[in-house]
Amino acid sequence: MLKSSSPFGKREENVPHSILTSAAAQTPVARPAPVQPAAQATADKDTGAGNRLIVGPDVRLKGAEILDCDTLVVEGHVEATMDSRIIRIAENGEFNGKVGIDIAEIRGTFTGELNVRDQLIIHSTGKVNGTVRYGKVLIEEGGQLCGDIQMMSKSEAKPLLQPARIAQS
Repeated sequence: MLKSSSPFGKREENVPHSILTSAAAQTPVARPAPVQPAAQATADKDTGAGNRLIVGPDVRLKGAEILDCDTLVVEGHVEATMDSRIIRIAENGEFNGKVGIDIAEIRGTFTGELNVRDQLIIHSTGKVNGTVRYGKVLIEEGGQLCGDIQMMSKSEAKPLLQPARIAQS
């Protein structure tokens, strides 16, 4: 009988140890790849392999100018200015300041000046207050958007993909 311990206590199995070791040595075990939810897969694609700054839930960042950061994830409290690609404010996160960004995904609170060149996403728990300019906006039921709000002109908004140029010979 094989005895093993796990975080849930000791476990006994009615399989002799010699059978387990010989079977494990002869048969490779194929493990399925973990399944990612569609939203997480999209988020990972947007994030890319760039520079990422995560402000944890108990962290307060005040008076900063955030530079060279592709993705800012706010779980705590941030008072700053930044110009970047992506900002994600978690449900309990707060951001106060001035932001120029390609994609903003708000689940928490944003207060200040927000210029979103591409897409502003406000989830049901999100609250945005201040001067807001956006290329596109998506607001889930329950999401709040207050202040001076305007859609950017096409020349101000950044297109998602630059058209490929075809070389002529």
